[in-house]
Amino acid sequence: MKLELCGITKRFGALVANDAIDLVIEPGEIHALLGENGAGKSTLMNVLYGLYTADEGHIELDGVKQNFSGPGDAMAAGIGMVHQHFMLIPVFTVAENVALGHEPTKALGIMDLATARKNVIEISDRFGFNVDPDALIEDLPVGVQQRVEIIKALSRDAKVLVLDEPTAVLTPQETDELMEIMRQLAKSGTSIVFITHKLREVKAVADRITVIRLGKVVGTAQPDASTSELASLMVGREVMLTVDKKLATPGKVVLEVDHVSVLDDRLQKAVNDVSFQVHEGEILALAGVQGNGQTELAEFLLGLRKPWGKEGKSSLNGKEITNATVRQSLDSGLGFIPEDRKTDGLVSEFSIAENLMLNSSYKSRFTKGLNINFAARKKIANELIEEFDVRTPSAETPASKLSGGNQQKVVVARELSREIKLLIASQPTRGVDVGSIEFIHERIIAERDAGKAVVLISTELDEVLALADRIAVMYRGKIVGVVGPTTSREDLGKLMAGVTA
Repeated sequence: MKLELCGITKRFGALVANDAIDLVIEPGEIHALLGENGAGKSTLMNVLYGLYTADEGHIELDGVKQNFSGPGDAMAAGIGMVHQHFMLIPVFTVAENVALGHEPTKALGIMDLATARKNVIEISDRFGFNVDPDALIEDLPVGVQQRVEIIKALSRDAKVLVLDEPTAVLTPQETDELMEIMRQLAKSGTSIVFITHKLREVKAVADRITVIRLGKVVGTAQPDASTSELASLMVGREVMLTVDKKLATPGKVVLEVDHVSVLDDRLQKAVNDVSFQVHEGEILALAGVQGNGQTELAEFLLGLRKPWGKEGKSSLNGKEITNATVRQSLDSGLGFIPEDRKTDGLVSEFSIAENLMLNSSYKSRFTKGLNINFAARKKIANELIEEFDVRTPSAETPASKLSGGNQQKVVVARELSREIKLLIASQPTRGVDVGSIEFIHERIIAERDAGKAVVLISTELDEVLALADRIAVMYRGKIVGVVGPTTSREDLGKLMAGVTA
């Protein structure tokens, strides 16, 4: 099936998320839609899938103009979508999830589960998915859950399959398996739209590449284009894609974590008997697929969560911080870049200047007697805006008006402008453009070179390999291995999947 998007424009108030976008997907083609988070890729696909209505433009399938009023219309026309966050019910079986919404029935409207199972088995066997129709979703690895989403789309006779950031939660091996599945689907005639910001994966699997920047198509490319060319299209300028760093010279122990366990919000053990040390002048990366205890461990170190049991302890420069409050942890010399800047890193309605003083508003550099020293705050804010290259009209601009990359720079500037001994950087470049990634990586390396200890928590394997001096891999709440940065992606992927032998 040939898909054409013709002049698609989508606005949200004054924001133009898609600006007159033209896109053609040929039958049996893997077409990569490449761009940074916020470029407009997902909005465009939500228009295609009927979740949004375009303000201008139209969609054609095999030359016939379409008018989708919702996802049901899109699915009926042969379009399937696998969202970045899976739409599966954990306590249902694979067959039940696949059938949900278009259940085969027997007499009196009773669900025909045998037919549902048969459909799953037929599609699974055809493409070598190896999925058990009777398995509960909650018992399946993330990579298999993604296959269930693909089976769900194919069971509704999808001729065009949209994969929205499909590798975000996969190990390297699961990513390779997904790419092979994509090739098989394309060979069978299915058209695939592959939405991503990962250059390596695009080059590995795409037949053609369309690059979107700030809601507009800025170029098309073939997979033999260099990563530098693709990055320049994404950002609009030349970008250094490699991290230049010298060999680490670790000093004394700064952070020590000893037999720590932490419960999650469901009172399940998210961190299970974890121990490690971080030294001056080194970056220890905590790698792993999202959801293996990294978030809870970071929140424990900050003081947002308390340890489970009596054995677990942590210390910063020899001083115990196991049960410290957040303010006590920060005052002890801990800098913290949270994984979700909008929820935990910024107050969106506050100005940049206000956000830059959030965790130090009571300190002398920001105060004058019992009041805020507004002149000092403005001076400090302007200095940090210049030092950290925050693109903004002024220090009084609300944080909500900044791009994702500039919002992250505000968070990084706040944490690195204090006297810290330990930096915990959790997903420090999530959702930022390639140019901002380059800048943030340079600042993290600079902290290490200045003798600070750094804990990097990242699900981006390229980032881990580029920055880390040592890599501790977490799987189901445990550290299953500590390796060096020259470890192969394959070996890291095995550890991320819990394979230690």
